[in-house]
Amino acid sequence: MDKRSKLEIVFERLLWKSRLIVVTAVIFGMIGAFIMFIAASFDIWHTAKDTIGFFAGHYTEEEEFHSRLISQVIGAVDLYLIAVVMLIFSFGLYELFVSDIDDAEDTKVGKRILSIHSLDELKDKIGKVVVMVLIVSFFKRMLHMHFDSPMHMLYFALCILALSLALYLMHKH
Repeated sequence: MDKRSKLEIVFERLLWKSRLIVVTAVIFGMIGAFIMFIAASFDIWHTAKDTIGFFAGHYTEEEEFHSRLISQVIGAVDLYLIAVVMLIFSFGLYELFVSDIDDAEDTKVGKRILSIHSLDELKDKIGKVVVMVLIVSFFKRMLHMHFDSPMHMLYFALCILALSLALYLMHKH
């Protein structure tokens, strides 16, 4: 027989069910991911239109067009990566706090994406994607920088070294 009081039973039941508030983060995380995927896709669409404009002669300098093209594509990649972070976040929270995603359990992709068994594993997965977002953002900003002195070039080289080291350490783990 259960030695707990009715009040304790009710309280623990409510406490356990309160974890379902996480569903709001899952829903809005998915909405955020969809918005980011759509925004990135629009960026790629505009890049395609700009490319057509280039071949139609709307850009006078090829270097200006290439710079703009690279910047737009990198910006879209950045948005796609952030959308992936939101998806991983949503899937991970749902799996950790609510339930296993049954449709994904018997698939290769599901096993790869949803191999999250603790908050630390979720943070690790998200952290790796966030580092990639930062690297892409860094690269995008570097495209528009002007190096006025050898010291600026040295700082740039040190940044690349630090990013390379971060990638190496990320994949080693």
